Amino acid sequence: MLPLVVLVTAFVTATAQLTPSVSFNPPPASSGAVSSNGTTPNTQWSTLLGNALWFYEAQRAGELPQGNRVAWRNSSVESDGQDWGVDLSKGYFDAGDYSKQTFPLSWTMFSVCWGANAYGPGYDASNQTAYLDSMLRWSLDWSMNAHPNPSTIFVSVGSFNSSQDYWGGDQDIPEPRPAYPINSTHPGTDMAAGLAAAFAMCSLLYAPSATLNYSTDTSISPPTSIANASYSAQLLTHAQDAYSFAMNTSNLTEYSNSLPLGGAAYQSSGFGDELTLGALALALATNSSAYYTEAYNHYQTYSLAQDESYVLNWDDKTPAVFELLVEIALARPQLAQEASLSQNLTGWKSQMEGYLDKIVDGTSRGYLTKGGLLYFDGDSNQASLNPALNVAMLMSRYAPLATTASKTESYNTFARRQLDYALGKNPLNAVYVVGQHPNSPQNPHSAPASGGSNVSAINTQPAEMAHVLYGALVGGPNAADEFYDLRDDYPETEVALDYNAPLLSLTAWQVMTNNDDPYYTSLQAGTFTATSGTPCDDAYPCESGGGLSRGAKAGIAVGVILGVLFLAALGLALWRRKIKTGRIF
Repeated sequence: MLPLVVLVTAFVTATAQLTPSVSFNPPPASSGAVSSNGTTPNTQWSTLLGNALWFYEAQRAGELPQGNRVAWRNSSVESDGQDWGVDLSKGYFDAGDYSKQTFPLSWTMFSVCWGANAYGPGYDASNQTAYLDSMLRWSLDWSMNAHPNPSTIFVSVGSFNSSQDYWGGDQDIPEPRPAYPINSTHPGTDMAAGLAAAFAMCSLLYAPSATLNYSTDTSISPPTSIANASYSAQLLTHAQDAYSFAMNTSNLTEYSNSLPLGGAAYQSSGFGDELTLGALALALATNSSAYYTEAYNHYQTYSLAQDESYVLNWDDKTPAVFELLVEIALARPQLAQEASLSQNLTGWKSQMEGYLDKIVDGTSRGYLTKGGLLYFDGDSNQASLNPALNVAMLMSRYAPLATTASKTESYNTFARRQLDYALGKNPLNAVYVVGQHPNSPQNPHSAPASGGSNVSAINTQPAEMAHVLYGALVGGPNAADEFYDLRDDYPETEVALDYNAPLLSLTAWQVMTNNDDPYYTSLQAGTFTATSGTPCDDAYPCESGGGLSRGAKAGIAVGVILGVLFLAALGLALWRRKIKTGRIF
């Protein structure tokens, strides 16, 4: 069992630095079928960016501030963290349920801040910079509270007992909601290094004078008004402490290994990518060649260049490492020089293009479905649009840096095609962002938005969702381009913080570069019909019925874990917390 260490913290104030100059609320879905008539910036892309940020507001936990735009959400879980004397009440609910998960959240923060460092003018032009600032601070402030001292990080909040069968509104979320920390006796290398990467990249975003000038394109820059020196410094301190925690434990290990209950929902497959990414982000944020040296050593030690078949998601960040190595070689060549290492721009570009070219050429592990969606067997099964849009985000970033004009064109084209697929250019004419168009999914897997309370009748009670979860990117179709639009089919319909992260960056990119409307404006309303019949996936294992969210895998994992722990502790009375396995939404 974890040692009982009570920590006392007050919540970092999550008041946003910026106030929106123009108030934004999502328009009705019908507006997505209306041309913008050549407005600059494009109204439809700007609305999509605003909706995608609004989704995060709908996921907020804790005491909601005045001016909260989501009228049907209430303050909730205000006692989170009290079992440890820490205020963990705010932050975001991870997906369609009410748990908080720091590991995927850290990737979400890194991804959004990384994108905003490049596509800031897109946020500015669409009047969304203040909402970006608010979205990030709600997450970053909570994450700093979840890191109350240098060697403690709370990795999850939410009970695996009474709440796992809960499907209902935000006023009756079952308690207790235990919080699970890693610490010096229960370390988590991946968790600590991943959080360090997020803090460092976001510190760079808020730094008044530090930019990631990796391109000759002067439009590649952060939002003009987001800088805040004191906030940047605060984030950087947490980044350095979290990275030191990752490195200075006697046992380098995955957090889900040392803290099985806390890591059950998101079991990490390794930590070499997080260590490398964390050190690279810190090298950028501090201009320190020492961090660059450590990043290079991690890259070599963990053989990150061993193959080019990686997916990019909350678990595997290796392709992001490839891209960041190129960007650092261009923006901060002195980091390698001061470390007595080669700048290696040609080598890093060759590695990055090797990864991207295989995807474009169809020779990588990822392949295109008949409808044109990039699909990675074993990863895309859980949320097909997320890996595809993460790769699209990488291609849009790297395209201006490519070694030939033809590669630049092919990467931009591929990225745009993946985005177009998500926005309606697919066999079903489905616009996979909720509330964006009349052809959007009608049944996202979201307990707070559903208005239902019967866990056994998720699909039918109520007949229609009580609330529209504007801007939420759903998991997406299967490998046959089929989409059933069933609330309990979580691989296809669940929403999540990390799903929306690449959508933000890609949409901000489009605001900056594209005056043409998104594809969905050309779709006739009502031409999307969900696939009939029964899915065959993790929620519906070959027509045996379904209903479990991606959090349900946590329930299964917990059941296995508890079985092992029970056997180990049998007769010793060491295991006192009773956890009930079953559904987790």
